[in-house]
Amino acid sequence: MTDQSTSKPPVWFWIISIVALLWNATGVYQYLIKAYNTEGFRSQYTAEQLEVIANAPAWSTAAFAIGVFGGLIACGFLLLRRKLATTFFVFSLIGILVQAYHNHVVINSGELMGSTAPIMTAVVAVIGLLLLYFTKVSTKKGWIS
Repeated sequence: MTDQSTSKPPVWFWIISIVALLWNATGVYQYLIKAYNTEGFRSQYTAEQLEVIANAPAWSTAAFAIGVFGGLIACGFLLLRRKLATTFFVFSLIGILVQAYHNHVVINSGELMGSTAPIMTAVVAVIGLLLLYFTKVSTKKGWIS
């Protein structure tokens, strides 16, 4: 009988983990350019859109931060093969869902930002769910402990 706590993960585990890290690092970058209100950030939006973004409630901004930083930290734990990745992916998913609520229920970003806004929100949420599932499967297989 093999010890599952020391099972060596397959190559695709590392590939998914690194791609997930890059995905979440992109989210952190998006958060930081928004937080620092860079010229590059401002150039992506109209004056009306920037006004709505500037007046976003603190809980929405906090949800954005929890979503992206939670995901990045989770990926770090995933690469270290630590079960704590699951906890951080849960936090990240909660942040994603809270921000999605703000964007699509409170301000109707589909109207404000265009028809791709709901699609991007769905993609982010699905990836968050898949990463949580991947971590749970990895734990069950003994790749992380």
